[in-house]
Amino acid sequence: MAGKPAAKAASKSKGRWELYETSGGLKRKTKFCPKCGEGTFMAKHKNRYSCGKCHYTEFVKQEK
Repeated sequence: MAGKPAAKAASKSKGRWELYETSGGLKRKTKFCPKCGEGTFMAKHKNRYSCGKCHYTEFVKQEK
């Protein structure tokens, strides 16, 4: 008879609160999507911001 599977380790909770800074009040860390409006955050990648809902993308200019 096989043994029970090992219990998963408790992971740090991720999610909504990583998008805000709570020192002194709520401050949003990332940009909102200009097409979808406030409440829809854009994901920050290495060279761009992108919306997961409408796929709007803004590229970041790199300084030389």
